[in-house]
Amino acid sequence: MEEAKRKAASQFKMQGQGRSDWGEELRKKMESYNDSETVTEAKEATSLSVMFSLEKAVTGLTHVLGVLQDHNITLDHIESRPSVSDPETKEFLVTIQRNQDSDLKLLDVLDQIKQFVKSLEVIQGSKDDVVWFPKTLEEMNPCLTRPLYAELEPSHPGAKDPDYLAHRKNCWEIAQNYKIGTPVPRMEYSENQIKTFGAIFSKLKVLYPTNACKEFNQIFPDLVKECDIREDHIPQMEDISNFVKKRTGFTLRPVSALLSARDFLSALAFRVFPATQYLRHTSSPFYTPEPDLCHELLGHCALLANPEFAQFSQEFGLASLGAPDEFVNKLSSVYWFTVEFGVCQEPGGRKAYGAGLLSSVAEIQYFLTDEPTVRPFDANDTINATYPVEGFQTTYFLAKSFSDALQKIRSFAATIPRPYTLQYNPYTHSIEVLDSKEKLLKVAERINGEVSQLMEGISKLK
Repeated sequence: MEEAKRKAASQFKMQGQGRSDWGEELRKKMESYNDSETVTEAKEATSLSVMFSLEKAVTGLTHVLGVLQDHNITLDHIESRPSVSDPETKEFLVTIQRNQDSDLKLLDVLDQIKQFVKSLEVIQGSKDDVVWFPKTLEEMNPCLTRPLYAELEPSHPGAKDPDYLAHRKNCWEIAQNYKIGTPVPRMEYSENQIKTFGAIFSKLKVLYPTNACKEFNQIFPDLVKECDIREDHIPQMEDISNFVKKRTGFTLRPVSALLSARDFLSALAFRVFPATQYLRHTSSPFYTPEPDLCHELLGHCALLANPEFAQFSQEFGLASLGAPDEFVNKLSSVYWFTVEFGVCQEPGGRKAYGAGLLSSVAEIQYFLTDEPTVRPFDANDTINATYPVEGFQTTYFLAKSFSDALQKIRSFAATIPRPYTLQYNPYTHSIEVLDSKEKLLKVAERINGEVSQLMEGISKLK
């Protein structure tokens, strides 16, 4: 049972209603991926496996092996394979011997190796291993180019539609080649795709005033106006990203398909939201087992433009960096019951703030009925709760407010076993590892300066 819960916990980007063969195949693919990441905790590991990708295989591998040799690291095994997401990239799996001396040098070795590779990940070791994580936008960008699948399953409703396959291929190429900080290329949508979007938008917009939380309803009209969202017009991701960025600093980064929990959450730490640019197939307008443009735009983007919710989302990302797989899975479960399917209490009753609810015509009405179970939100309860990836949720967790939920997320994050504290630096868009007295003092000085400015402002209001 616990294993089943763990497998389900990382599937937080799927949403919809009903069931499909394709959804089942996608679930199996994700479970297989998660199984490959499972860390055996029964005994202390005597070896460590690291996976990295290289664009220039021969030159890059020479540099990596040179780093291992310089640090007297013994190599037990090495194998290679073509990258699933990028045919021009090679992926390598290396297994190195572990001992006390090599463990002390591990972070230095990984830091040196990452200079020569496109992506790097520690995928097997002991339960106390320090997991590599991106500290800059440049390091984070490759993490968003390795989706869990590269091709549509045969049962996908668009698998045999040449026009839809061309649409997905175009979105794939944009996502895989995108560099953070550059404008998102504009998409052309067909007449049928525009009709599909319009059918969904027309139904949801009349449900929001009575079913969505007040924070959503305060921002959504501005989002519609500024991004020119209409039943006969699909907005561009670049325009949506600019809208959100002006309000909270979050930007949208196109991705080609579903990501692993660790890769998705790591982006949130940098205030980058991985979003799909493709649309669901026109034959299935009200159901999708994978994220699509309707889910991202209508479900997520309005609240990403809310400062408090943006902070709430970033806290998930920061908590995931360097965390053991067990805790990343727990975080993804909490994410599911909040950012994807969260509900909150307002004077007028329960309201939806989760994107899975806000982008589902049927479920946004269903959650107000007496059928589902509604429990008070507590992060420690959600990590053990099971849930259906497809179909309506059977349980929702009710938060008193965003502030209350954020405080509980922070309390849970404090239990993650890491030998350091992390902080996002908004000026350099990087992650600072606060692992020394000198670094902590610098942060204290910066905070002191901000507090002085705050007190000066308060004094001028008197």
